[in-house]
Amino acid sequence: MFHIRRVLPVLLAVCMLAGCGNSESSSQTGTVTQSTSESVSVPEDSSQSSSESVSESRDEKPSEKSDSKEESSEAETSSQNDESHVSDTDSKDSSKPEDASSAGSAKADSSSLVPSVRNDESSSLVPSVRDKDSSSKADSSSKTDSGNTADRTKPVTQNDIPVITITTKSTASNAIKFYTDTVAKHVSQQQAMWNRNYKMPPEPYYEDCTVSVADKGGKILINNADAQVKVRGNWTTSYPKKSLRIKFDKKQSMLGLNGGQKYKNWVLLAEYKDASMLRDKTALAAAREILAADGLYAADAEFIELWINGKFYGMYLLTELQQVNEGRVEITEPDENYKGTDIGYFLEFDGYYTSEDVLHRFYIDYNGNAPLIPYDGADGGGKTINCQGGNRKKVGFTIKSDIYDTKQRDFISNFVKNTYIIMYEAAYNDKAFVFNSDYSGISETTSITPREAVERVVDIDSLADMYVISELTCDADIYWSSFFMSVDFGKNGSKKLRFEAPWDFDSGLGNKNRCVDGTGFYAGSIVPDANGNEYKTCNPWLTVLMFEDWYQDVIREKWTRAYDNGVFDRAAAQITSCTDELADAFDRNYDKWNNIINNSAFRSELSSKAAKCKTQEQAAEYLSEWFASRVKFMNESWHK
Repeated sequence: MFHIRRVLPVLLAVCMLAGCGNSESSSQTGTVTQSTSESVSVPEDSSQSSSESVSESRDEKPSEKSDSKEESSEAETSSQNDESHVSDTDSKDSSKPEDASSAGSAKADSSSLVPSVRNDESSSLVPSVRDKDSSSKADSSSKTDSGNTADRTKPVTQNDIPVITITTKSTASNAIKFYTDTVAKHVSQQQAMWNRNYKMPPEPYYEDCTVSVADKGGKILINNADAQVKVRGNWTTSYPKKSLRIKFDKKQSMLGLNGGQKYKNWVLLAEYKDASMLRDKTALAAAREILAADGLYAADAEFIELWINGKFYGMYLLTELQQVNEGRVEITEPDENYKGTDIGYFLEFDGYYTSEDVLHRFYIDYNGNAPLIPYDGADGGGKTINCQGGNRKKVGFTIKSDIYDTKQRDFISNFVKNTYIIMYEAAYNDKAFVFNSDYSGISETTSITPREAVERVVDIDSLADMYVISELTCDADIYWSSFFMSVDFGKNGSKKLRFEAPWDFDSGLGNKNRCVDGTGFYAGSIVPDANGNEYKTCNPWLTVLMFEDWYQDVIREKWTRAYDNGVFDRAAAQITSCTDELADAFDRNYDKWNNIINNSAFRSELSSKAAKCKTQEQAAEYLSEWFASRVKFMNESWHK
């Protein structure tokens, strides 16, 4: 039997380059000496999707324009932003979270070990929790996925993982309901359709809180900073362990992420469906290196343990918000109420686009839904695929950045529509089309080659990078959401469609029934809908150029550079190092939630191999094996 803790000695040698829990912080203000420790698939119903599907609603703008880029958008995707996914009627009912007054309550004799949540003394900022060997564990069969086992605590000398402590400013006993009770509106509407006795819960809302952060060594980095916190996500909001968005009143650096840059907005991912809890972190680590080589952005991430109002809520992945900002997606931002089109636009290819207000959404028909040839590593096998039409759900665009006028929306919609036509005509008809001077239309030309026509309007390096990342990870929602692009028409903008900010991998890397043995072409090929049984489709942006020889050469260059530079070795080593270094923290998380065993809310989504995993170590072992197989397949296909 392969054991992940006894293998990959060579890869472990490079773990320091991609390790877990080792982020540096630029500000340290104190110390502490304690430690924290589907059977029914849901169809997409765009008409019922809320604006929480991928972004925060547009009425959440800051009072000061200087901070507007902090409020522009939130990628509310899959685990984060799944197209579907809830379970049978019983599990739908059980997924309604219980009040934290009963969930995860600590034993009376350990009450002195949780923080004094109503004072500012640094000595009480970070709760201490038991390590896994300090007391006997409850039988897993007695625990539920609602996380209602008691938290056993034991003081230790230092944290083995960074700790975030959230304290509601309200002292009311029901203050925690912002976490326990809220569910995205379109999800609760679906559940109400299936269960006439279902009681509609409140939508996610911001709760006024203070947030404190301590690093792995116990040093206090942020001390009771004012913030607002809310549940984020789509179908995952119906799970008991929920992802969160933190919106600080003042910009904060978080555990040295993204070079220690300060931002107001940060995200905590629950990783509830991924038993290894490592898929997002692994994919983002590789993506950051691949994209950084071309000056592009992918979110940074670090594991933490979370406490809310003195109660332990398990292990989370702290990461960045997908938004326009310096060091994140960098494009020209308009002044408030500016109505010119010479600005930057941040977009998501998004099946939930109809949930946005009409100013911030649009749809294009992909050159009349012209057929595409799926990439299979050969000649396509005589197959074609349409990305829209038939019984396929429409996938449009949401505008994640600030705009103030329909002229701006119509301008970017027209640009995206015609850019796709330029790509299609070059690839399928060997014709070159160019924009006129004001970008209002396109016309055919013989003065440049079809390739040159594409390169005038598309950042080809970024598209090839995103193909490599998407092909590597095989995420089930690739055709549906969490696929971002931008274009900058500002004074210094490139006026090219640029692909970056990859997101949402908890349904990828073998967790769902996609490329389950790590082989096969996927990102530019035919893919099933998220439920796997309704229709076939594709991501048109990743498919349209796949049979262009010159574009394949660019992909080979990107893959070869990343492979030869050890990007995938470091990502693989991180799976091992995180599993070993954070073993106690993983145990504490699953003592709390037990969702590897009690996984009825999402069991039907899992691949057979993922479903067989009964511990985090087994899940990490499977992820490691899958990742090695995937890298081998891609290297045989794309290495120069």
